[in-house]
Amino acid sequence: MNRREGFTLVELLVVISIIGVLVGLLLPAVQQAREAARRMQCTNSLKQLGLASLTYHDTYDSFPPAWDSQGGWSGFARLLPYIEQANIEAAIDWGTSYTKYQSNGPAGNILKTGTPLPALELDMFKCPSEVNLRGVDASGDGIPDYFPSNYALCHGTFSVYNGSSAGDGAFGANRYTRIAEFQTDGTSNTMGISEVNSFTLFSSGSRTYDNSAGIPSLSDMASVISTNVSSGSSNFGHTQWVSGNVLQTGYTAFFTPNTIFNIDGRLQPADFVNNPEGESDVADNPCMAAVTARSFHPGVVNVTFMDGSVTKVTETVDLYVYRAIATRFGGEVVERNKL
Repeated sequence: MNRREGFTLVELLVVISIIGVLVGLLLPAVQQAREAARRMQCTNSLKQLGLASLTYHDTYDSFPPAWDSQGGWSGFARLLPYIEQANIEAAIDWGTSYTKYQSNGPAGNILKTGTPLPALELDMFKCPSEVNLRGVDASGDGIPDYFPSNYALCHGTFSVYNGSSAGDGAFGANRYTRIAEFQTDGTSNTMGISEVNSFTLFSSGSRTYDNSAGIPSLSDMASVISTNVSSGSSNFGHTQWVSGNVLQTGYTAFFTPNTIFNIDGRLQPADFVNNPEGESDVADNPCMAAVTARSFHPGVVNVTFMDGSVTKVTETVDLYVYRAIATRFGGEVVERNKL
């Protein structure tokens, strides 16, 4: 009797097809598992930043300012000792502008590592799902001067700073907020830190609003952004973890998370700021911002509340509820299970 050895071509093709089908079935599961792991890592970073904020409050009886008028430093820079980066914080002169620490500045090599302090890549500020993390060469000398942060402090709903007063959020420009100010809403119902996308397009300094202007409608602000932002606009939003400007380490709850706009025929992220915090005319043209929380996690952003807890907020969250958790003293009733 003749015995056949090996496979026929048809059998081989059938086996290959079966393997292809199995790979096709397994690949989405593997990708979902990887994204779940990345989101867990992101959640852990936000948890640590929330605990660092509370430890800062225990030390100084207040939370750090989101921006300060002396050097423009971010609240995250103030938290460095509480995320095991005290050696970096020790090199900072808070009365000196963070721009002096660029590669071409007088403090460009203060760490004596060849990397300017603002260009340090700190894992605590990086979301593993972010696809666009890279240094920024602001001085044009080929050396990175800044590095992004994927996390930002909540400034409230829209108003950020008018030269004397900060907004209604957990953190404020030139303001040291205290836990006692959260008695109406409670720290467990107030957002403190959320995710943002680095290298976001933005429009700044258009002086569209003044002290007498209320919160504009969603459609009006969407029109302002679509009109003033183009693909050629600056895309350096959220690229400097050292900077306290709302465009860099802040966000507001004007739009719900992950909102995108029609920019030159493409749907993409974009932000708006009326006037930077440190401008000389900020009293007449206050800093008001539609700087949106965004992430690369499908459908959600991770958020730290001021009690240190972390939860996800969906991009379909009701705008009233979202703005309610963005304020520290609104007195709204919030059900966190509806976020």
